[in-house]
This record gives sequence, C-alpha cells and structure tokens, in this order.
Amino acid sequence: MKDRLLVLFLTSFLFNFVLYADEPSAFGAGDLNNPSPYGLTQEEEILLQNKKNLKKITVKSNDQSNELESLRDRIDGLQGIIESLSRKAHKNNLELKNLDQQNNERLISSSEFEKRLLEVSTSNAELIKKNEAEIKSLKLIISELSALIDNINKNYVSKDEFNSLVNDVNSFKQLVAKELKGSMQKQASSYSSKSNAEVAKEAREHYDKKRYTEAIDMYTYLIEKNYKPARAHYMIGEMKYYRKDYSEAIAYFKKSAKLYSKANYMPTLMLHTAFSMKYNNDNKNAKSFFEAIVKKYPNTKFSDEANKQLELMK
Repeated sequence: MKDRLLVLFLTSFLFNFVLYADEPSAFGAGDLNNPSPYGLTQEEEILLQNKKNLKKITVKSNDQSNELESLRDRIDGLQGIIESLSRKAHKNNLELKNLDQQNNERLISSSEFEKRLLEVSTSNAELIKKNEAEIKSLKLIISELSALIDNINKNYVSKDEFNSLVNDVNSFKQLVAKELKGSMQKQASSYSSKSNAEVAKEAREHYDKKRYTEAIDMYTYLIEKNYKPARAHYMIGEMKYYRKDYSEAIAYFKKSAKLYSKANYMPTLMLHTAFSMKYNNDNKNAKSFFEAIVKKYPNTKFSDEANKQLELMK
C-alpha cells in the first residue's frame, strides 16, 4: 500500500514538472529573455552568464573583423604608394644615367674641360668683384643709417615720441611764456646787477639746498638771457621731476636735449625722461627710452637701472 502511494506521488510530481518546465512563472521569474531576469536557478544563472559572454565575444569578433578590414585597406594603399615610388625611382635612375652620359659627352676632351673651367673662374672673379662693391656700398648705407638713428635718438625726434609728447611741448611753450611774462620785471631788477655766471652759481646753490622756487626763477632768467639755455632747461626739468610735475619735466628735458645733445648730464636726462613717461602711464615710450639707455650707455649705473625697469615692465 505504501509503495503504491509513493509511486502515485512521484508520478504526479514528474507530470507537473514536465507540464510547467517551459512556464517558470506567471510573473516572469526565470525568463532568460527578460532584460532584467530574476528568480533564476543556479543552472539558469550560468546559462545567462554564458549568453552574455557569447554576446561580448560576438561583438569583439565583429570589431576585430572591421579593424582587420581597415588594415587591409591601408596595406593596399601603402602598396600603391610603394609601387608609385618604385616607378619614380626607376625613372630617376634613368634620368641620372642620361645626364651622366650627356655630361661625359660634353667633357670628352680635357682641353674643353679646362676651357670651361677658365670661363667659370673668370665669371666667379667678376661676381666676387661685383659682390665686394655691393658690400662696400651696403656698409656705407648702414653707416649713414646708424648715424641718422643716433641723431634721432639724441634729439628725440622719432615720430612716435613726437606724437606722444606734442601736448607736453605745447604745455611747455605756454608755461615758459607765462613764467617769463610774470617774472620779467622782478628778474630784471633782482639779477641785472649780477653777471650771468653769478646768477647761475646762485641758482645751483638754491638747487642743491632744494630751494626750487628760487632756483627756477634764476634759471628762467638765464633762459631769457640765452645763457647756457640747454643746462638751464635741464635744471628746471630736474626740479619739475622732483616735484612730480612729470609732463613739464619731459618738456624741459626735450628742449634741453634739442639745444645740446652731447652734454655730460644726458644719461640722467634720458633716465628721468623715461621715468617721467612711466609715471605718466606712457609705458610704450618709457620702454623705448629705457632700451635706448641700455644701448647708448652700456655697463653703467644708468643701463643697470634701465634694465631693472625693463624687467619690471615685462
């Protein structure tokens, strides 16, 4: 009896397993085709992983196939280039042989060779002579240009500098006219009993003691008398510079340099002109003046200071 019941139970279990094996769940559990399968048995999980691995291998195989096809195309292209280069090389070899043959035909005899060599030597000698003449002419031109550049640098008459300082020059003219007109009578009465040299000496003493108002009056008087006007303009420019009247300082420095560009105070004049431009935010012209100082007065304290300022302006 017990054996019959056991057989009946096993038969019913196997029937149900076969019946529902293809239908894991009414809610999709165990469906390997589901994008997000769940409820998988261990065997189903292994099957799913194998399925994924197979898909990756298929994709990789397709990629490698495409890459191989691309490489074959590139190899075909390179073979075409090699064949083209080979044809060109063969053609060049033929041309070289032809040129060599022509050259041998042209130089059959040594006398003809010597004749041609003499012609070439003569032509070269004439060319060398012509080049020497041109070099000599160029050196002369360079020398003249250098002199012209030096003259321009000394007199500050470059186009850019003139355009940047034209307002300062006009201001200088108005300032001098005003000061001369306002102090003419006072100067005439105060300094007329003294020689110009004595007035210049006293003006320097006032300058050294930083009594700039008195010194400016005396140097203005000397300008009116045309007594060493270049130095007088320079001295007034220095006092304007120390008073931080940079625009007026530039105008006086410019006038001084025009009157006498070989004065011993020129390095200081150029350096203070450059600083005045810098303090007036005219960095372009300030840089030009600093560079001119470095070139004109190398290995001096003035070029050292100019180099320092150029480094700061980078």
